[in-house]
Amino acid sequence: MKKNILIFGSISGLIVSSMAITMAIKCVNNEDFSGNMLLGYTFMLLAFSFVFVGIKNYRDKFNEGIITFNKAFKIGLLITLVASTIYVLIWLITYYCFVPDFMDKYTAHVLREAAANNPSKVVMDEKIAEMANYKEMYKNPVLVVLFTYLEIFPIGLLITIISALILKRKVNPKAS
Repeated sequence: MKKNILIFGSISGLIVSSMAITMAIKCVNNEDFSGNMLLGYTFMLLAFSFVFVGIKNYRDKFNEGIITFNKAFKIGLLITLVASTIYVLIWLITYYCFVPDFMDKYTAHVLREAAANNPSKVVMDEKIAEMANYKEMYKNPVLVVLFTYLEIFPIGLLITIISALILKRKVNPKAS
Protein backbone atom coordinates (compact mmCIF):
# COMPACT_ATOMS: atom_id res chain seq x y z
CA MET A 1 0.00 0.00 0.00
CA LYS A 2 2.86 2.42 0.86
CA LYS A 3 4.47 1.98 -2.55
CA ASN A 4 1.13 2.64 -4.27
CA ILE A 5 0.60 5.81 -2.22
CA LEU A 6 4.13 7.09 -2.85
CA ILE A 7 4.00 6.41 -6.60
CA PHE A 8 0.61 8.02 -7.24
CA GLY A 9 1.19 10.80 -4.70
CA SER A 10 4.52 11.64 -6.34
CA ILE A 11 3.06 11.68 -9.85
CA SER A 12 0.24 13.91 -8.64
CA GLY A 13 2.64 16.15 -6.73
CA LEU A 14 4.95 16.59 -9.70
CA ILE A 15 2.06 17.49 -12.00
CA VAL A 16 0.64 20.06 -9.62
CA SER A 17 4.12 21.40 -8.85
CA SER A 18 4.66 22.10 -12.51
CA MET A 19 1.72 24.48 -12.11
CA ALA A 20 3.55 26.39 -9.37
CA ILE A 21 6.62 26.72 -11.54
CA THR A 22 4.57 27.76 -14.59
CA MET A 23 2.73 30.41 -12.60
CA ALA A 24 5.97 31.72 -11.08
CA ILE A 25 7.58 32.04 -14.52
CA LYS A 26 4.48 33.80 -15.82
CA CYS A 27 4.55 36.15 -12.82
CA VAL A 28 8.26 36.95 -13.19
CA ASN A 29 7.97 37.59 -16.91
CA ASN A 30 4.94 39.85 -17.08
CA GLU A 31 3.21 40.23 -13.70
CA ASP A 32 -0.03 39.13 -15.34
CA PHE A 33 -2.07 36.80 -13.18
CA SER A 34 -5.06 36.59 -15.52
CA GLY A 35 -5.98 33.01 -16.26
CA ASN A 36 -3.93 31.68 -13.33
CA MET A 37 -6.99 30.54 -11.43
CA LEU A 38 -8.27 28.50 -14.35
CA LEU A 39 -4.80 27.13 -15.04
CA GLY A 40 -4.35 26.30 -11.36
CA TYR A 41 -7.60 24.39 -10.97
CA THR A 42 -7.00 22.56 -14.26
CA PHE A 43 -3.60 21.35 -13.06
CA MET A 44 -5.06 20.40 -9.67
CA LEU A 45 -7.86 18.36 -11.22
CA LEU A 46 -5.42 16.65 -13.58
CA ALA A 47 -3.00 15.94 -10.74
CA PHE A 48 -5.65 14.70 -8.34
CA SER A 49 -7.09 12.35 -10.96
CA PHE A 50 -4.21 10.16 -9.78
CA VAL A 51 -6.00 9.83 -6.43
CA PHE A 52 -8.74 7.97 -8.29
CA VAL A 53 -6.19 5.94 -10.27
CA GLY A 54 -4.21 5.11 -7.12
CA ILE A 55 -7.27 3.90 -5.20
CA LYS A 56 -8.46 1.85 -8.20
CA ASN A 57 -4.99 0.39 -8.70
CA TYR A 58 -4.83 -0.70 -5.06
CA ARG A 59 -8.34 -2.16 -5.14
CA ASP A 60 -7.86 -4.10 -8.38
CA LYS A 61 -4.22 -5.22 -8.14
CA PHE A 62 -3.58 -5.64 -4.44
CA ASN A 63 -6.95 -6.17 -2.77
CA GLU A 64 -8.75 -8.64 -5.06
CA GLY A 65 -11.20 -6.04 -6.38
CA ILE A 66 -12.59 -5.21 -2.94
CA ILE A 67 -12.24 -1.98 -0.99
CA THR A 68 -14.30 -0.26 1.69
CA PHE A 69 -15.02 3.43 1.68
CA ASN A 70 -12.78 3.88 4.72
CA LYS A 71 -9.81 2.10 3.12
CA ALA A 72 -10.29 3.96 -0.18
CA PHE A 73 -10.57 7.25 1.71
CA LYS A 74 -7.39 6.51 3.68
CA ILE A 75 -5.42 5.70 0.52
CA GLY A 76 -6.77 8.77 -1.29
CA LEU A 77 -6.06 11.00 1.70
CA LEU A 78 -2.47 9.78 1.90
CA ILE A 79 -1.96 10.28 -1.85
CA THR A 80 -3.38 13.79 -1.44
CA LEU A 81 -1.02 14.49 1.48
CA VAL A 82 2.02 13.31 -0.52
CA ALA A 83 0.99 15.41 -3.55
CA SER A 84 0.16 18.47 -1.43
CA THR A 85 3.45 18.22 0.45
CA ILE A 86 5.44 18.03 -2.78
CA TYR A 87 3.51 21.07 -4.05
CA VAL A 88 4.18 23.01 -0.85
CA LEU A 89 7.91 22.18 -0.93
CA ILE A 90 8.22 23.15 -4.60
CA TRP A 91 6.33 26.39 -3.96
CA LEU A 92 8.60 27.25 -1.01
CA ILE A 93 11.71 26.72 -3.15
CA THR A 94 10.18 28.66 -6.04
CA TYR A 95 8.98 31.50 -3.82
CA TYR A 96 12.08 31.98 -1.68
CA CYS A 97 14.67 31.34 -4.42
CA PHE A 98 13.10 32.64 -7.62
CA VAL A 99 10.16 34.98 -6.91
CA PRO A 100 10.69 36.52 -3.47
CA ASP A 101 8.77 39.56 -4.70
CA PHE A 102 5.70 37.46 -5.55
CA MET A 103 3.49 39.12 -2.93
CA ASP A 104 4.45 42.59 -4.16
CA LYS A 105 3.52 41.65 -7.73
CA TYR A 106 0.37 39.84 -6.65
CA THR A 107 -0.71 42.76 -4.46
CA ALA A 108 -0.17 45.20 -7.32
CA HIS A 109 -2.24 42.95 -9.59
CA VAL A 110 -5.11 42.68 -7.09
CA LEU A 111 -5.14 46.43 -6.53
CA ARG A 112 -5.11 47.12 -10.30
CA GLU A 113 -8.06 44.74 -10.71
CA ALA A 114 -9.91 46.39 -7.83
CA ALA A 115 -9.24 49.89 -9.19
CA ALA A 116 -10.54 48.85 -12.63
CA ASN A 117 -13.99 48.41 -11.06
CA ASN A 118 -14.01 52.07 -9.92
CA PRO A 119 -14.65 51.34 -6.24
CA SER A 120 -15.29 53.98 -3.65
CA LYS A 121 -12.34 55.28 -1.64
CA VAL A 122 -13.52 53.29 1.38
CA VAL A 123 -13.66 50.03 -0.57
CA MET A 124 -10.27 50.66 -2.11
CA ASP A 125 -8.75 51.52 1.28
CA GLU A 126 -10.16 48.26 2.68
CA LYS A 127 -8.62 46.32 -0.22
CA ILE A 128 -5.25 48.04 0.31
CA ALA A 129 -5.36 47.18 4.03
CA GLU A 130 -6.37 43.58 3.27
CA MET A 131 -3.49 43.10 0.85
CA ALA A 132 -1.03 44.75 3.26
CA ASN A 133 -2.20 42.24 5.88
CA TYR A 134 -1.63 39.32 3.49
CA LYS A 135 1.84 40.63 2.60
CA GLU A 136 2.69 40.85 6.29
CA MET A 137 1.41 37.32 6.96
CA TYR A 138 3.39 36.00 3.99
CA LYS A 139 6.60 37.12 5.73
CA ASN A 140 6.09 34.25 8.18
CA PRO A 141 7.26 30.93 6.62
CA VAL A 142 4.83 28.90 8.75
CA LEU A 143 1.92 30.91 7.37
CA VAL A 144 3.27 30.51 3.82
CA VAL A 145 3.21 26.74 4.34
CA LEU A 146 -0.31 26.82 5.82
CA PHE A 147 -1.68 29.08 3.06
CA THR A 148 -0.12 26.87 0.41
CA TYR A 149 -1.64 23.71 1.92
CA LEU A 150 -5.00 25.49 2.14
CA GLU A 151 -4.69 26.35 -1.54
CA ILE A 152 -4.42 22.73 -2.68
CA PHE A 153 -5.45 20.26 0.02
CA PRO A 154 -9.23 20.91 -0.02
CA ILE A 155 -9.38 20.06 -3.75
CA GLY A 156 -7.56 16.78 -3.12
CA LEU A 157 -9.83 16.02 -0.17
CA LEU A 158 -12.94 16.55 -2.28
CA ILE A 159 -11.59 14.30 -5.04
CA THR A 160 -10.63 11.71 -2.41
CA ILE A 161 -14.20 11.60 -1.07
CA ILE A 162 -15.70 11.34 -4.56
CA SER A 163 -13.20 8.66 -5.59
CA ALA A 164 -13.78 6.61 -2.44
CA LEU A 165 -17.54 6.74 -2.99
CA ILE A 166 -17.22 5.68 -6.63
CA LEU A 167 -14.65 2.94 -6.09
CA LYS A 168 -15.88 1.27 -2.90
CA ARG A 169 -16.77 -2.34 -3.53
CA LYS A 170 -17.59 -4.95 -0.88
CA VAL A 171 -17.68 -7.98 -3.15
CA ASN A 172 -15.21 -9.14 -5.77
CA PRO A 173 -17.09 -9.04 -9.10
CA LYS A 174 -15.01 -11.97 -10.41
CA ALA A 175 -16.19 -14.19 -7.55
CA SER A 176 -19.87 -13.71 -8.37
